[in-house]
Amino acid sequence: MSSSEDDRPLAAVRGARTNGTSSTVSADTNGTTPGPIPTNKNSKSVSSRLDKMANKSTNGVRPINAAGISLVNGSVEDSGDLRRGKRKGHQAPIKESSSSEDSDAPLNKRRRTSNGIRKENGFKQEDISSDDDDVPLAKKAAAKRRNMPLTTLVKREKKPPAPPGGGSSDSDIPLATAKLAKEKQRIEQKAAKPAKEMRAEENKATTAAGAKRKSAGNANTSELAKKAGKAPPKKTNGVKKEESSDDDVPLAKKRKGAAQKPIESTKKATGKKTKDIDTKPTAAKGKGKAKEETPAEADEEEEEEYKWWENQAETDGTQKWTTLMHNGVLFPPAYESLPKHVKMKYGGVEVTLPLEAEEVAGFFGAMLDTQHASNPTFAENFFKDFQAILKHVNILSFQKCDFKPMYDYFEEKKAEKKALGLAGRKALKAEKDKAEEKYLYCYLDGRKEKVGNFRVEPPGLFRGRGEHPKTGMVKARVQPEQVTINIGKEATVPAPPPGHSWADVIHDNTVTWLATWKENINGNIKYVMLAATSSLKGMSDFKKFEKARELKNHIDRIREDYTRDLKSELMADRQRATAMYLIDKLALRAGNEKSDDEADTVGCCSLRYEHITLEPPNVVVFDFLGKDSIRFYQKTPVIHQVFKNLKIFKKAPKTKGDMIFDRLDTTQLNKHLQNYMQGLSAKVFRTYNASWTMQEQLDEIPNEGAVHEKYAAYNLANKKVAILCNHQRTVSTTHETMMQKQEEKIKGLRYQKLRLKRMILSLEPTRKKKNPAFFKPDPEIDDEEWIKEHQFSLVEQEKERITKKFEKDNEKLQENGEKVLKDKELKERLQVIKDMEAEFKTENKTGKIEPKRGATVEKLEAQIQKMEERIKKQETEAQVREDNKTVALGTSKINYIDPRLTVMFCKKYGVPIEKIFAKTLRDKFKWAIESADGDWKF
Repeated sequence: MSSSEDDRPLAAVRGARTNGTSSTVSADTNGTTPGPIPTNKNSKSVSSRLDKMANKSTNGVRPINAAGISLVNGSVEDSGDLRRGKRKGHQAPIKESSSSEDSDAPLNKRRRTSNGIRKENGFKQEDISSDDDDVPLAKKAAAKRRNMPLTTLVKREKKPPAPPGGGSSDSDIPLATAKLAKEKQRIEQKAAKPAKEMRAEENKATTAAGAKRKSAGNANTSELAKKAGKAPPKKTNGVKKEESSDDDVPLAKKRKGAAQKPIESTKKATGKKTKDIDTKPTAAKGKGKAKEETPAEADEEEEEEYKWWENQAETDGTQKWTTLMHNGVLFPPAYESLPKHVKMKYGGVEVTLPLEAEEVAGFFGAMLDTQHASNPTFAENFFKDFQAILKHVNILSFQKCDFKPMYDYFEEKKAEKKALGLAGRKALKAEKDKAEEKYLYCYLDGRKEKVGNFRVEPPGLFRGRGEHPKTGMVKARVQPEQVTINIGKEATVPAPPPGHSWADVIHDNTVTWLATWKENINGNIKYVMLAATSSLKGMSDFKKFEKARELKNHIDRIREDYTRDLKSELMADRQRATAMYLIDKLALRAGNEKSDDEADTVGCCSLRYEHITLEPPNVVVFDFLGKDSIRFYQKTPVIHQVFKNLKIFKKAPKTKGDMIFDRLDTTQLNKHLQNYMQGLSAKVFRTYNASWTMQEQLDEIPNEGAVHEKYAAYNLANKKVAILCNHQRTVSTTHETMMQKQEEKIKGLRYQKLRLKRMILSLEPTRKKKNPAFFKPDPEIDDEEWIKEHQFSLVEQEKERITKKFEKDNEKLQENGEKVLKDKELKERLQVIKDMEAEFKTENKTGKIEPKRGATVEKLEAQIQKMEERIKKQETEAQVREDNKTVALGTSKINYIDPRLTVMFCKKYGVPIEKIFAKTLRDKFKWAIESADGDWKF
């Protein structure tokens, strides 16, 4: 697209305009009023001299780094012939009306009026913005040359600051959103104080250490510098200047002008010849002959656990391992053709398909009862790939295809598998375990580590998440010739399947993957990694959260800088600052550019014109496809300057399809962030904000009440973090069913409480008169029809329980070679059902229940109290389930909240860790469980 002046660097646009003075030499000026000097007409040496002189002349004004415009077109010192010639007639600057309709336009585009001009100290003055950051740098420099302080300029009347929530009483921002915005603002302000304190302590310690190391030679050098008249080096705020000559050029123009660099290929080490290896990993060289063992035997051995978190020095450096042995990857079994009577039909006629096409048709047939099969995009993509595989078979219409025979066959096989007894299921599992046994573990530096995803994904139909444009495409079968193996030089290379060979064998100890290949749908690189419980994975998680903890020492400075740069004179800086605001405050992902054949998912830096809608005075509506093609829709208030900037970034001639941040990409943004802190990138902000917010929320939870109440409070804190990070999910198709089951469970508990009360009345009938409120009917279950239905379901449940127990006992007896129980035994066991039915019949008729032997009023009252606690617990869980139906708590809990916060909460508040972390997460975060205590702080 073509650029407009609104999309050019603000300072550069001002340089092009001369307040009515022609930029060329005209007759009426006698050639004494030249326009701006073009940059390309000065040599590099001249530009360098000019920049140096300009730096001297702009003392007190924030300097522009090399990424901005050349100062040849800005202010220069009045010395030599290189300075711009003075204009013959000085045109007075014009005051800008504060009530102008275009107050949100770039400074250079605002209307000019002749009001408000006055003289002071012999100079004409003009009204400028109340904030010096909006004063053009050229004007600041000119004021310096005339020894005129900027503070003497007449200022416009300040407008009252817009409130964060929009400030209007009729705002359509949801109250919850506005409340959350205020909560986030409070947390951010609270974060600034400890950041400054921690940085001050670090600077103090660094200064003290530096003073000790300071040599006499350095002192002498300093003295010599003073005598020579050299100024000491300026102190910086710790942010390095970024050197680039074209940061203010739209990225699209950069790409067109830049030559395409060839992609460097990864250097691969020569692999050894492949050999057949034992199913058990061998010991490292020099350690002696390894004893062959099964996984069961290995588990029985008491191996010393490797607690890497207690040896942090070992995690430094780029080398990840010294020795590595593993057994490669497990490929899915070859396809077996369907029985001859099972065929796809086309136009009502059975069709004999080639083997490969039959397999693909079966993929769709197996999914006929799913929502994917009714998705038009899914069906269209499938049929397109299906036709390509069919080759010479004449199938032209998807509507004529009938996959029902295949679906019926697969359903029969499912039913057969389900009908297998315990012994049959165990046999299948044992067979599967035997095939996977040798791939389960590897040896890393002599330590036995569990491998994660060692299975190569089988062929099938790509589903994708959200509205993925490639859903339904055929995932091709991965062949060994596509797989690269990474293994130690001294290890035996695992043998590929017979008749095949590996793509390559390398020995790269700077990476942690064991094997890799490229899938055919999105061209993504797939890796076989160690399990989440492995030391390398644990180290990776630990470093990620420690990096976020380190950010808290710098967050106040980063926020101060990007807040200032929101009014920068350079468009590139202003765009970067606006993007940083959105990433920090709204937890947007940074985003990368996508090619045409990829899903149109975007992040902050790749937002386009149509993804943002502006609603005055300060509300921004975001609507785009985020990660995993899940829609991101958020209507949120922003500060006035950000709203103003976004309005500028959307100015004509930009239109649908154009980039909002056309002078910024993720690489540039991350490079800028590296200046504040080593290893800092945009994604660290999500981890930091999630963990810091969680810490603040947990600190506000009172350490009182039952465990389920504390658990509910934890989930509420987790929910706030998930909303902050926009971790959404679609409402599950089973949500309503689950809620109905939960409600029935609660009503069932209420019925049990009712029965206990009736037993008390059977023991002491006079109690009803003494405490009528206690024996008042429960309105939730005061329904005779429901009670009868519930009694019937209780009878059926008990019957099913007894029958299953009988079958299980028989299976165990059969496995042990003993005689199975006869059906007579089952009938005797089912006798209790008749007793239940008789008891319910009497209860419904008389309203009384005979207490069990040994029952007393005190015991029954204690049971009622326990029942009330169970009811309260179930109601709390039901409410949490309902409140969180559209929020993905797990994503933030697993990936963004430091697990040590959860461990701290459990230890401090007496909540079992099993309540929050499942077994897999307890294994994954074992380092956190063992390293954090109840006083740990993020």
